[in-house]
Amino acid sequence: MAITPAADRVAEPDQDYANDRELDHVDAVNQIFAEFEFAYHNQFHKAFAEVEALVIAKKYWLSNLERYSPGQIVAAAKHVIQSQDYLPSIAAFIRACEAGTDLFGLPSVRQAYVEACSASSPKKEFNWSHEAVYHAGRAAGWYFLANEPEATAFPVFEYHYEQLCRRVIYGEELTIEAPEALSDKVERKLDKEEAKARLTKLKKDLNL
Repeated sequence: MAITPAADRVAEPDQDYANDRELDHVDAVNQIFAEFEFAYHNQFHKAFAEVEALVIAKKYWLSNLERYSPGQIVAAAKHVIQSQDYLPSIAAFIRACEAGTDLFGLPSVRQAYVEACSASSPKKEFNWSHEAVYHAGRAAGWYFLANEPEATAFPVFEYHYEQLCRRVIYGEELTIEAPEALSDKVERKLDKEEAKARLTKLKKDLNL
């Protein structure tokens, strides 16, 4: 059975897409054009009066948006529709994609760094703005962040945070493991005689 190339799939302007399955780049471009048509109806049909023009536009947008994740493309489209009265150009849409992290609830790297450095302990129980900030701080090292100058610590934190942001943008859900519950068992201090007896038994078991 022949497989339809990705570029050819863009040529179906009226194709419907299920929201409950993972999108690829072709799906994302088709979805945002469908949303543009609904949001900017008159402008959209004036710009793409012919089906051939719409097909060419979709292929062109696809070639320019491949470096962004499908989720990032769809999120940028929703942001544009909510904030702009006019059908966006590809340049305006790319700027929306570049805005990136705030579309996913992620603070800027500067905000994340300040938050990680100032967070109180225990870190797992701190009210983090996003789980990525916690994981970036842990990866960089809490002691490192607290004791090294910003010129040294910030680039290390930035590296880990950007890696984590990329994972979030591509759909990964980060979690912070719950702190361990306190043991119900209460440890008591051994008296001298009991400690001596245990030490004698240990030496006997080890043939000392």
